[in-house]
Amino acid sequence: MKRDKLTVGLLALLAVIACGAVLDAAQSVVLPLVIAWLLSYILGPAISALTRRKVPTGLAVTLILVLLLGVCYLLTIFLHARVSAFAAAYPQYQEKLSDLTATIAARWNLKWNPFVGIDWGEKVGGFLVDLTGSLFTFLSSLLMVFIFLVFLLLGKPYFNYKVKKAFAPLYATRIISILNSIAGEIGRYLSVQFLISLATGILVWLALMFLGVQFAITWGALAFLLNFIPTVGSIIASVPPVLLALVQFHPSYWQSIATLLVLLTIQMSIGNVLAPKVLGDQLNLSPVVVLLSLVFWGWLWGIAGAILSVPIASAVKIVCEHIEPLHPIAVMMGAGKSYRREFERVPPDNE
Repeated sequence: MKRDKLTVGLLALLAVIACGAVLDAAQSVVLPLVIAWLLSYILGPAISALTRRKVPTGLAVTLILVLLLGVCYLLTIFLHARVSAFAAAYPQYQEKLSDLTATIAARWNLKWNPFVGIDWGEKVGGFLVDLTGSLFTFLSSLLMVFIFLVFLLLGKPYFNYKVKKAFAPLYATRIISILNSIAGEIGRYLSVQFLISLATGILVWLALMFLGVQFAITWGALAFLLNFIPTVGSIIASVPPVLLALVQFHPSYWQSIATLLVLLTIQMSIGNVLAPKVLGDQLNLSPVVVLLSLVFWGWLWGIAGAILSVPIASAVKIVCEHIEPLHPIAVMMGAGKSYRREFERVPPDNE
């Protein structure tokens, strides 16, 4: 019996490694499919609302996709304008950065200056070229996302009927229940997270604009995007504006300190006060699971994987909850607060 359990465990480990290798090799296809699958949960209610008002399914899908395409087009124009503006203003920042490093080296009597001998123009130019290439890669991936999304949305109104026809009533009910749970949990999470990230981006933009930090709207957009990455996203989004303030207001340091304090106040108040109250235990995921999912999917798919890490972990947990042999895995993936309250209500055994 122990040997059989060990064999099953090793086979499961090999299966996980094999799945990771396949997902890595097929990233260009699998990642757009996963993004389209998640978008279908967000756009699905809008499609259903239009079809209930006697709008043909094809027309409803076309209207929603045209709206989404318009948003993506405006986002692309915005990103291109921000990158171009930063590239145009970079020479003055390079000069101030050289003065700042020279001042620090003289004040602290540093014999070795790590910034001496570095061609910052070449470094930043290469970064901007890579960023432009990333934008083209993003656009090509976006085309794949739209192709997958069209087919997913067209088939969404009839999917439950196909499941009922294909499986026995008991299995069909279970499958539909799993999919509805995933759709509800992920849809609510993404909607609430979008509003929280939007509020964070607007507050960062207004605060930096009030402090006089240049490219305030760029850092607000960065805060909005990276806020979807749990735990580390808000930290990463706060670093560039603080560094820019340090260079921009040199030789004064008060503005950079004020920028740091304001950003910390915004991120801490929203991340530790507002977000827990709004989201609560909606996904009921353990912080360790969130961290491991963030590390794994971020390593596998980069920034896109980090953004998708929480919805994917939630989907895995919901599937495990509805499959009896995998139920212990779902329990271990949970936050544990509900289980604690459940056991605290049980009266102690006096025997």
